[in-house]
Amino acid sequence: MLTAVLLAALAALFIQPIRSVPLSSPAPAPALAYDLAFKQPECSLHIDFPDPSIIQVGDMWYAFATMGPGRNVQVATSHDFHHWDYLEQDALPQMPSWVHQIPQVWAPDVIPRADGRFALYFSAAPASAGDKHCVGAAVSSGTDPVGPYVANDTPFVCPLDQGGAIDAAGFRDGDQHFVVYKIDGNSMDGDGTTHPTPLMLQAVDPDGTTPCANTPPVALLDRDDNDGPLIEAPSLGRSPDGVYFLFFSSNAWNTDLYDISYATATDLHGPYTKSSTPLLTSGQIAGVSGPGGARVTPDLARVAFHAQLNGHDVNDGRSMWTSDLHVRGHSAMLHL
Repeated sequence: MLTAVLLAALAALFIQPIRSVPLSSPAPAPALAYDLAFKQPECSLHIDFPDPSIIQVGDMWYAFATMGPGRNVQVATSHDFHHWDYLEQDALPQMPSWVHQIPQVWAPDVIPRADGRFALYFSAAPASAGDKHCVGAAVSSGTDPVGPYVANDTPFVCPLDQGGAIDAAGFRDGDQHFVVYKIDGNSMDGDGTTHPTPLMLQAVDPDGTTPCANTPPVALLDRDDNDGPLIEAPSLGRSPDGVYFLFFSSNAWNTDLYDISYATATDLHGPYTKSSTPLLTSGQIAGVSGPGGARVTPDLARVAFHAQLNGHDVNDGRSMWTSDLHVRGHSAMLHL
């Protein structure tokens, strides 16, 4: 009897606040119980290291982030997913000719290729429209995940008539490579209209950088009234039970409303159903405000995200946080 009471008390610690949704929305998923050995969210780099992505190669972890001082793509490494070292290298030292002279490189992501090299996706302002972004792709010059990477001469995707594209992330499902990205429709919201910001899925060739011929991108998810003006920062993973989790952020990145949410599907191409409970919102962890830009490992075991460095606004930048991730059925939670 005592054991049952203790377990119930522990489970209660991890119940998360419910997202504000219409009355017609489904009831939130039940809270999940946790093994206390799971790594809790922790600030891994207390510097400006936003939009982090992570990849494990052998025993080493690598993290890549939005441009920083003197670097187009920032890099950090870890032997244990706990202690991280910031590197001096720039993973993408040279910009291709299609990029604006003020490149504004955002949200890089790296995936392995079958030949031992790596593909890197990044968002950058195009020379033809410096107020928008397009997604580019690059390949490592060797087998070191740190690079340097050499970018393709043309963008991977560049729908400027829809607002551009950002936040590309790679995902492999079986033998097929995919890239998920955001149509940056909110870049056109200055006209007084709230534009769509769909998350798109594009199949790619084995080189990781070429969209499959005659295979147009598929819209997986778009914003609704609960998301504010946008959704962005998509990241895909597949659970051992075959459930696809599509993580994303909603609301504006420079506000406390920014969050980490997710949707699930039993088929990669959808339909996806949004969870009524975000994975993480401001205030759930002491000192964490504006969490977002999450990237998960393909097996959904771990996640990296950013939060406001000073804990109350973005003026000092956004630090990198890392954590174990727990999924069961169609629910995902952190060990808070």
